[in-house]
Amino acid sequence: MKLCVALDLPSKEENLSLTRKLKSEDIWLKVGLRSFIRDGESLLKEIKSINPSFKIFLDLKIYDIPNTMADAAESVSHLGVDMFNVHASSGKKAMRMVMERVNSLPNPPLVLAVTALTSFDASSFEAIYNASIVQKATQFAKDTYESGMHGVVCSVYESQLIKSHTSSDFLTLTPGIRPFGESQGDQERVADLVTAKKECCDFIVVGRPIYQSANPLSVVKKIIENM
Repeated sequence: MKLCVALDLPSKEENLSLTRKLKSEDIWLKVGLRSFIRDGESLLKEIKSINPSFKIFLDLKIYDIPNTMADAAESVSHLGVDMFNVHASSGKKAMRMVMERVNSLPNPPLVLAVTALTSFDASSFEAIYNASIVQKATQFAKDTYESGMHGVVCSVYESQLIKSHTSSDFLTLTPGIRPFGESQGDQERVADLVTAKKECCDFIVVGRPIYQSANPLSVVKKIIENM
């Protein structure tokens, strides 16, 4: 299991300040939509300048027509990130085109697909997808696996189930982690570190419990110790 720290702070300098505090650690860093739109490629370069060993997950959740997704995936790959994601609901054709394009490049990044956002509860998800979270997350994961992608973004509670329907090597990245039972905030399907380990999650994403702490480095070290 790998720790992925979410860089979701209000400014570029705050994100970089947090990154500097964590520069000694073997972690991944998640750059999301807000940070990337605001700060762009320069943020990615500055993260790598702080510690070239940092791995970057660019969390843009690409969703468009297949050719546009493939074009976007190629552009993202040229940014030098280590992992990015798309939406599984874009369909197999789009995901296959993305992987064909990415795999044609040197040193391609990992590519994941989002199944169900962890902000959904059961009723709000069903209102949109006309199926339960478990049903659709499993189906989306199968589609992703059959399209040649490396894994999915899902809640902790679908991780083990998804692996049972795909492969134990199929990656699961799980947002909404509150390592030691912290407040869930705007996430619905959250889980602690013990549950994430039990459910065989490959990546756990932790944001607020780290960056809202008075000592982010100590929280990161504690999480790693307990992983």
